[in-house]
Amino acid sequence: MPTTTEAAPHIVRDSEGIAWVDDTNVKVVEIALDHLAYGWSAEAIHEQFPHLNLAQIHAALAFFYDHIAEFEGEMLRREKEAASWKTELGESSLQRRIRQLKSSK
Repeated sequence: MPTTTEAAPHIVRDSEGIAWVDDTNVKVVEIALDHLAYGWSAEAIHEQFPHLNLAQIHAALAFFYDHIAEFEGEMLRREKEAASWKTELGESSLQRRIRQLKSSK
């Protein structure tokens, strides 16, 4: 990871401004997405990321809520980028085969 600066306890930002949980390869946005998408509590997130301690997870969630507008913008950008890739790449051969199997029933 590039040079980092401490953004908050347990949170660092890299040279591109991306927030990471300190001493890990986990982005704050990844924890936030799991929290939002699945409704996971800090304890549930800890089950999925056992190498993170609860203090790191709570710090990531607090950092997310303190900077929610920034993260919502990043999430929207990622969603648009994924939609663009999907359009650009088109239907995969597996998707096409599944669609054909469904239509033949």
